[in-house]
Amino acid sequence: MNKPLNKSVITNLVAVAIIIIGAISPVAPGLITSIGFFALSGAVTNWLAIYMLFEKVPYLYGSGVIPDRFEEFKLSIKQLMMQQFFTLKNIEQFIQTEEGQGSKMLNLEPFLNAVDYDRIYESLVSSIMESSFGGMLLMMGGPDALVPLKEPFTEKMKVTLVDMIESERFKAALKEGLDAHKIGVDIIDKIETVIDTRLNELTPQLVKEMVQAIIHQHLGWLVVWGGFFGGLMGVLFAIIA
Repeated sequence: MNKPLNKSVITNLVAVAIIIIGAISPVAPGLITSIGFFALSGAVTNWLAIYMLFEKVPYLYGSGVIPDRFEEFKLSIKQLMMQQFFTLKNIEQFIQTEEGQGSKMLNLEPFLNAVDYDRIYESLVSSIMESSFGGMLLMMGGPDALVPLKEPFTEKMKVTLVDMIESERFKAALKEGLDAHKIGVDIIDKIETVIDTRLNELTPQLVKEMVQAIIHQHLGWLVVWGGFFGGLMGVLFAIIA
């Protein structure tokens, strides 16, 4: 509140100076004094109103409204976040957009590299040995007879997997598995939990500081304009009187 306080002090000092000038001026003392008193009245009134927003003043009903109603401020913050930013519609649109881009940018090379082709080959050999072809294979040298097929089998498997994951059927199944609505609901629940947790950590003092940080740069001008328009009212009063 340093900046508003400085503007308030300057405005009030100027108003007091005008009053003093009016008291000693030989020319239009009534007009000058009226301007000073009305300006001081407007500035002080606005300064008090600003002060009462953040601080409790004894016997003044309604003062300290921000710390007194910090629960309502917390609820308003939550409603702003959930109703304006993290709506189900916005989340669903985001997910659908990412899905559309993901189908073009999906890189499955790490997945293909992570496949244990040796294990697949060994499982295939084991299945052959346990089948009716096992005895015939033993007469031809056993599992060692299939070793020359290992590398061609691995390459063929890679090609088959690439063709499979690039097929429209696979992409359609992948898209169907990504339910944007369900994912959106889950995300909103998690976001709401995070917001609730953070808001529950807020105290009246923290809420007051948050509001001050947002509007403190403009509060001082309320005092300045209060003094200015108060001075104009002083001019009108002096003319009418």
